[in-house]
Amino acid sequence: MHIAEERGLGGEVAAASAAAHSDELGNPPHRGTREKLAEMGIPLIPHRARLLTREDGERYDLLIGMDEANRRDILRVVGAKNAHKVKCLLDFSAHPRAIADPWYTGNFDETFNDVWEGCNALLGYLFPLGRKHS
Repeated sequence: MHIAEERGLGGEVAAASAAAHSDELGNPPHRGTREKLAEMGIPLIPHRARLLTREDGERYDLLIGMDEANRRDILRVVGAKNAHKVKCLLDFSAHPRAIADPWYTGNFDETFNDVWEGCNALLGYLFPLGRKHS
């Protein structure tokens, strides 16, 4: 949402976060994520991990994963009917690739840069040339 607000699109975009697995349910964002966001001056919206539901597949226009395994996990939850909505974040960028999970790599800088690139590319896809759509 931070990037959308910076572009003046805050009222045009709604986003939510959900996990495809129950491993982190109820937990806040990882300490490394919180530290990286603070370093970049991006406010953290307090939240706890919740589980993705089949209903989310109906509710949202896009369901975004970070890598192919994540995309498959999302598909498993939302079903084939909503498969056309499931994408990987960097699929919208000029350099499609997986986003490495910093839980395993410890590299929050690389993950932040990839997510930043992906979010900007996604907004460019949704709002070509920065124009709002009605």
